[in-house]
Amino acid sequence: MSTLTLPALARLHAGWRTGRALLNGLLRNPPALAGAILLLAVIVAAALGPVLFPGDPWEMAGPPMLWPGDDPAHPLGTDFMGRDLATGLAAGARVSLLIGLVSTALSATLGIAVGAIGGYFRGRIDTALMRLTELFQTVPKFVLAVVLVAIFKPSVTTVVMAIGVVSWPATARLVRAEFLSLREREFVLAAETIGMGHVRLILTQILPNALPPVIAMATLTVATAIQTEASLSFLGLGDPNVMSWGTIIGGGREQVVDAWYLCGLPGLAIMVTVLAFNLLGEGLNDALNPHLRQR
Repeated sequence: MSTLTLPALARLHAGWRTGRALLNGLLRNPPALAGAILLLAVIVAAALGPVLFPGDPWEMAGPPMLWPGDDPAHPLGTDFMGRDLATGLAAGARVSLLIGLVSTALSATLGIAVGAIGGYFRGRIDTALMRLTELFQTVPKFVLAVVLVAIFKPSVTTVVMAIGVVSWPATARLVRAEFLSLREREFVLAAETIGMGHVRLILTQILPNALPPVIAMATLTVATAIQTEASLSFLGLGDPNVMSWGTIIGGGREQVVDAWYLCGLPGLAIMVTVLAFNLLGEGLNDALNPHLRQR
């Protein structure tokens, strides 16, 4: 039977202590706890949607323009085509969370790669990568996302790629700053002295210590990605085969005066989800920042 070495045990113990400190920090932060509860409610609604509201969100399920509460079979009403709004909102929750999380993962991967390489090697490589980052930052993110989706066929994959491509510069700058700060630390110099290679040094020594602020930023990036996806779908640039909150709002904008709920309910869903990620992100930032924990 294999046994854990002392360094592995030390890392495991340090990880356990960090996780416990993070959990305690979130529990002591009422806004972060509220954000976690709201996010859990959205996730539960997305997961149980097919069970609670079965059926195709695109199919006509009842009379058009039923207001919420008019018919128990359609608790949130129907739109101008008779499609059940509750089914559409549940389906939109799954789409929004999927696009938000996957595009954020793509954005974080690109940002970490660019920031880590620039901050570690510095010099001309860092200068070239920062000029590339600045180039992306000079173009408004939403405009660039619209252009990318319009050039390629609108689909979930295209939207995810577009949002990920326009969202990485902030993460790259944050990771670069962390790497520049950690590059000359004693433990990094000691690892270099014993002959540790560049890749191993980046992945095992510097990156783990640079990740906490990146994790906090990622939750805020998810919120922004959900808003961007809803805006693209509102403009008709979302996947035409997928129901999303932005699609529901875009389809109901012509009836907003007579039936405000068609835009109000999906708008409320977006607001709650974005608020949840923002509150959770601020709580993670407070919990992972040692200077804030000491206050």
